[in-house]
Amino acid sequence: MDYVENLHAVKMKKGSKRDSKAKPNNQKWAVLSISSIPLVMTLGNSMLIPVLPVMESKLRITAFQASMIITIYSIVAILLIPLAGFLSDHIGRKKVIIPSLMISAIGGLIAAWAGWKMDNPYWVILIGRALQGVGAAGAFPIVLPLVGDMFKSDEEVSSSLGLIETSNTLGKVLSPILGAFLAGVIWYLPFFSIPVFCLISILLMFFLVKTPNKRQKPIPFKKFIANMKDTFKNNWKWLYAVFLIGIILMFVLFAVLFYLSDFLEKVYKVKDVKKGLLLAIPLGGLCFASYITGKLIKENKVLMKWLTFGGIVLLSSSTAVLSFSKDMWFMIWLFLAAGIGIGVALPCLDAFITSGIDKSERGTVSSIYSSMRFIGVAAGPPLMAIMMKNAENSLFYILAGLSIIAAVATFMAIKPEEESST
Repeated sequence: MDYVENLHAVKMKKGSKRDSKAKPNNQKWAVLSISSIPLVMTLGNSMLIPVLPVMESKLRITAFQASMIITIYSIVAILLIPLAGFLSDHIGRKKVIIPSLMISAIGGLIAAWAGWKMDNPYWVILIGRALQGVGAAGAFPIVLPLVGDMFKSDEEVSSSLGLIETSNTLGKVLSPILGAFLAGVIWYLPFFSIPVFCLISILLMFFLVKTPNKRQKPIPFKKFIANMKDTFKNNWKWLYAVFLIGIILMFVLFAVLFYLSDFLEKVYKVKDVKKGLLLAIPLGGLCFASYITGKLIKENKVLMKWLTFGGIVLLSSSTAVLSFSKDMWFMIWLFLAAGIGIGVALPCLDAFITSGIDKSERGTVSSIYSSMRFIGVAAGPPLMAIMMKNAENSLFYILAGLSIIAAVATFMAIKPEEESST
């Protein structure tokens, strides 16, 4: 299927100077609108990380149960993301994204209502978070193929994906500050903010991202499956490596965020907005690194490989050194270095997926990649809670070891030099 979902340019005469200026301007506004989706989805999840110790107290639950408030969101998303990607390839990206944002808003309202009105709201909060996961499955993962559809040039795709990944990481920077501030007012207030953010993103998508009036019919399902099999058969080595790296990076990120949030509150008694600001330091490094990397890589896949490798090596060495001291600022600066390493790698992985897969299958493949990333998000907090209880002395070595596996996968399996020579 060669269906391309692009922007509806302002109607003007062909060849006019005004038309040539209007289209890039429309694209710029559309990319900014699309960037609101990862920002909103990230806020809807990461905003709760600094609030988890408060929820433990208010809901009278364990650290593991609190971590499930993050994990249930991701588990549901993992299961539904491939379906959302398939639907987006067949009925259009926007027709999947907008209803998904609506479902996410409803899930936020349910969780907020439970915290507000119920005496024992934990299980209803999990139901609301599961609905948010349904919405997340059809929102952020579809952004990657949508950006790939919008541009013909790999350089434009890479640059736009850098902005998308920056928006995603900006959400991670803002989320601990905003989450801690809102929870400092009322502990369940972060849930109420989710529908507001979703509504803003829905309006931006509805008015600023336009779809064409005509599109080609989707290919038959059997042919689509056959094409997908060929895609994985021809690209399995680097695709599976990118999937594995995505899992590990997001696992390490959410594991260390969970650890740092719990450590700051329980050991150093740092709470509320101050804790949010400290958590934002490593995430700010991640955000800045993603933005610079997206601008730098352009169409250079060899550069993408070595930036990914270097970023993961920085992540691995930083997490290993973390075991040497529990001084607060020592840990925060090393978390900053780790965040920069992750921020360098993520836009490169996004660009490999979007530029290496045909547009007719891009939605499904990038959605599988997003599912892999969500596996890391889902596993990070609960496994870190278990390691903090049973393997506290070695947990950073475990994270460093996983990062080394990701570095080896990058070095051994991603070989753009071979692509350029064939």
